[in-house]
Amino acid sequence: MAAVNEAKSEKLQLDKKYSNAWEKYSKEDLEAVFAFNKGYIDFMSSCKTERECVDEFVTRAEKAGYKNLENVIAEGGSLKPGDKVYANNKGKTLAMFLIGSEPIEKGLKILGAHVDSPRLDLKQNPIYEDTDLAMLETHYYGGIKNYQWVTIPLAIHGVIVKSDGTKVSVVIGEDDNDPVIGISDLLIHLSADQLQKKLKDGIEGEDLNILIGSIPVEDKDAKERVKANILKLLNDKYGVIEEDFVSAELEVVPAGRAREYGLDRSMVMAYGHDDRVCAYTSFEALLQMNEIDKTAVALFVDKEEIGSYGATGMHSKFFENVLAEIMDRAGQYSELKLRRALTNSKMLSSDVSAAYDPNFPGVMEKKNTAYFGKGIVFNKYTGARGKSGSSDANPEYIAELRAIMNKHGVTWQTSELGKVDQGGGGTIAYILAEYNMEVIDCGVALQNMHAPWEVASKADIYEAVKAYKAFLIEA
Repeated sequence: MAAVNEAKSEKLQLDKKYSNAWEKYSKEDLEAVFAFNKGYIDFMSSCKTERECVDEFVTRAEKAGYKNLENVIAEGGSLKPGDKVYANNKGKTLAMFLIGSEPIEKGLKILGAHVDSPRLDLKQNPIYEDTDLAMLETHYYGGIKNYQWVTIPLAIHGVIVKSDGTKVSVVIGEDDNDPVIGISDLLIHLSADQLQKKLKDGIEGEDLNILIGSIPVEDKDAKERVKANILKLLNDKYGVIEEDFVSAELEVVPAGRAREYGLDRSMVMAYGHDDRVCAYTSFEALLQMNEIDKTAVALFVDKEEIGSYGATGMHSKFFENVLAEIMDRAGQYSELKLRRALTNSKMLSSDVSAAYDPNFPGVMEKKNTAYFGKGIVFNKYTGARGKSGSSDANPEYIAELRAIMNKHGVTWQTSELGKVDQGGGGTIAYILAEYNMEVIDCGVALQNMHAPWEVASKADIYEAVKAYKAFLIEA
């Protein structure tokens, strides 16, 4: 009798939820995990801005049979079950749709991630000279620790739009033959005053200025001769002048490829895991779908790191407007049906969570935190302290997702973003929840979140694409 009670007691434990994904993999599974992450590493090495992510997704989507919605509308085409279309918003937001067999008003299955990441943006008038050194002024984007961005190799990615409308793509610092740039820090020998400051004040935001050159032009009568030489180099390569910086979108990011991390190669170190790890896995999940009941959507948005505002952020009406166009092309549009479609939808707000770090155990509560290797993470709520700014998912929806994940053998876990009074964070979940749809945050756990180089588990990345695929099949 005691043995029966002991077995029953063990069955009641939460051990399944916290199982380690690595322990369940066969040899074939391990090969699949490492193969999938090889593709992910290549993606993260080349797609370091939201524009680069959208461009890559569009290229791959078209190869997989997705058509540009603008062309469908221009040609007067219609949409039927099984059709695949995408809408590209200003090169920085992308919505992909796989049309389902059921009426769209019955709801969508939405995977929503953001493709912007914390970084340094060049100011509109960035270039200047000081003591025969050419410099660039920056304005940080999103939540960063300023001190993490000094003394590391940096690269420039982005676009410059000239006054005639010509758009010039810029990538400097990624090719092995490229130079890199960087931000200096004060030598330890002269840091007595700096070291007395609080950590957040050690490097001021206005001091994140980038050194880009030191050779003057030959003309000794020229003003700011080093700056003039840099402008000449840029003009020779890109055909731009100083005024063109005013209409540029140039992002300074860590230089170099994403890498395997750990002696066992079990992790991935990359810039921008937050939130491209969820964008990539969401994209891959949708790409594997060909027929579906409810219309499936993969949504990739910009500006999440600064509040989701602007024309390319989640607060924009872009998604709502595109859905109206989709329903119209499918012969299903009315304002009421559009509202029903949004209300009846279910969404995974595909965003990252914080992984437990043995170096900093004090900010986590162990029973309610995420761990490397234990699968995709469900965050019932994010927010700060008293759940401020959180949509707080409904338990009925969580129960449904539990059943789906268990049915498909997905390793999953739950988490909150640190101890109650330690802070918190936000995602796009609350914005979609305003339509009254079911939404929960669901993504990959990271160490070093918002640092230049973040770390994720290969197993968790692999489980994420499995989870998103299961959601699209079953939800």
